[in-house]
Amino acid sequence: MELLALCWHPLWVPCTLVLSVVLWARRAAWRPAACPVDLRGKTAVVTGANSGIGKCAALELARRNARTILACRSRERGAAAVEEIRRATGNPDVHLRILDTSSMASVRNFARQFLEEEGRLHILVNNAGTTDAMKASAPSRIVNVSSFRHQTGEANVQFLSGKEYPKNVSKAYDSTKLMNVLFTVELARRLQGTGQRTALPSRGVTVNALSPGIVHTEIMKNYSWWVRLLFHLVGILFLKSPTQGSFSTTYCAVSEEVEGISGKYFDSDCRLALPSPLARDPAIGRKLWEASEKLVGLDDGGREPASRKVA
Repeated sequence: MELLALCWHPLWVPCTLVLSVVLWARRAAWRPAACPVDLRGKTAVVTGANSGIGKCAALELARRNARTILACRSRERGAAAVEEIRRATGNPDVHLRILDTSSMASVRNFARQFLEEEGRLHILVNNAGTTDAMKASAPSRIVNVSSFRHQTGEANVQFLSGKEYPKNVSKAYDSTKLMNVLFTVELARRLQGTGQRTALPSRGVTVNALSPGIVHTEIMKNYSWWVRLLFHLVGILFLKSPTQGSFSTTYCAVSEEVEGISGKYFDSDCRLALPSPLARDPAIGRKLWEASEKLVGLDDGGREPASRKVA
């Protein structure tokens, strides 16, 4: 009843309209249309590209004439996205590769297949284990999609092994996004010097994390129907569309303003921002990285041991 009474308050409508205008105006300070960068001759991989932000980011890269590879778990949905992007952009050089990031066998198979067939990689949206190809293709960019919700995440190494679990789905999401930023900072540190042969920092491999903002996607699909309904109703007025939500991803992947910048975090308005203090702790980043290396069977240099390699 209190909520109903609030909705009937005389200031409800004007306040809602003002808030809607403010949020609409702040949806993004940067627009892809204002960036003239052409990616002809470049190869880009986008993971989770069959829907939402990933598909919109892949479409934008394809529109700029990049050879665009969609790394998707579902062959059917991935193939549909490939055809849609080809039709929308007129770029026939858009391809599907199967990748299930929850399976290390699938990740390794994807990486090996990519190195055998492509060899060069200039843009990676999310990480699929093809860093060697990026070093050979420098200047290259890795873009990790995080979230502003990393601020409330927990960097518990035990979450990685399953020895402990987050309290709920929301806490799991927040912690995952915090780890995205921690890995970004640590990977940037480990990639320092990849451009030394040219004596130009911007000629190496850079990696940055970003927040797309609050985007109207399928992210709530595992919640109850009433939560999904509320999310949909709120999304009509206040949330970004997947296309708008992909702007910060595109900004980090192609914009001239980000050239040479690495180990940083950008907000949903494509502005350089400070992540949470926890996300900037180098000791936690190293600890998380080393634990991950052990879990996925990599040595200290990020390479797969010879005993595990398939001839």
